[in-house]
Amino acid sequence: MSPLLARSLRSLVIGALAGTALTGAASAADVNIYSSRQPALIQPLLDAFTKKTGLTTATIFIEKGLEERVAAEGANSPADVVLTVDVGRLDAAKQAGILQPLTDEIIERDIPLAFRDGDKMWAGVTARGRVVYASRERVGDEPITYESLADPKWKGKICIRSGQHQYNVALVAAYLAHHGEEETRAWLTGLRDNLATPPQGGDRDQARNIASGQCDIAIGNTYYVGLMQNNEKEPEQKDWAAAIKVVMPTFENGGTHVNISGMGLAKNAPNRANAVKFMEFLTEDEAQQIYAQINYEYPLKAGVAVSDTVKAFGEMKPDTLSLSEIAAQRAKASQLIDEVDFDNGPKA
Repeated sequence: MSPLLARSLRSLVIGALAGTALTGAASAADVNIYSSRQPALIQPLLDAFTKKTGLTTATIFIEKGLEERVAAEGANSPADVVLTVDVGRLDAAKQAGILQPLTDEIIERDIPLAFRDGDKMWAGVTARGRVVYASRERVGDEPITYESLADPKWKGKICIRSGQHQYNVALVAAYLAHHGEEETRAWLTGLRDNLATPPQGGDRDQARNIASGQCDIAIGNTYYVGLMQNNEKEPEQKDWAAAIKVVMPTFENGGTHVNISGMGLAKNAPNRANAVKFMEFLTEDEAQQIYAQINYEYPLKAGVAVSDTVKAFGEMKPDTLSLSEIAAQRAKASQLIDEVDFDNGPKA
């Protein structure tokens, strides 16, 4: 046996054993959650659910490859609920065949139609705006549209993470749905050439870059600003947040692009009834308030207040484009991002 083949077989065995261990740990709970969300962001929700219902939860955090993991487990998967961020990840779970449709009065009462899948495979839980971080010192109070980010006046002044990151793919997909392929290609080219450097880092890094003077504006999610402003463990992030202000850009023929965190009922959920109880809990007032106060996200249930931190960002008027329409444009959006060589930065 060749050394390469031996290493491959060892990796397969180790991976299988690790999966078995995790599966065994998860199956002991009343609700098994497969999540691409950081554990710290959802633990307060799990604690509140257990306190309210007496049902226990187990979470497996899978940042990448969640769909493949559940699909590979097949009918024996312990997954009851899939939690993830971004409509693209929810659509990927749907397309991978790892979810089942759910008709539920509570979820449909609490979550607006625009934030639910037309085939009832997934539903949003919270929203976040894809907004502009602007330098408090160097940028005035003028309104900014997504379209204007390609204006040459911003040349060398914009920072952004990879165009192929799911958050940016969703934004480009929304632009496509509003403007079509040719206008989107031209816009992406203009935005690329306005970048201060090739895309890199995450959304918080863009705030740091503004604070250091590397750029004047950046594109990022709203909740990261709240997390930075209230970060006691890494106080330098408070300085980054203090250097920026949140500007709510809009499409010229619409509102501010929003994306979601969301949930789906796993196709082979062994604890289906408990899973549905958990999903219903996530849409009700208590869980929506936890999301708002701890994670600085926008509740999707009407009447649940945003946190004071988020309220200070100013009013957000979400775009009326449905997330299903955005999901349908993601493949073309990703193709255009590569076509203009976005992630290699400015060409002119």
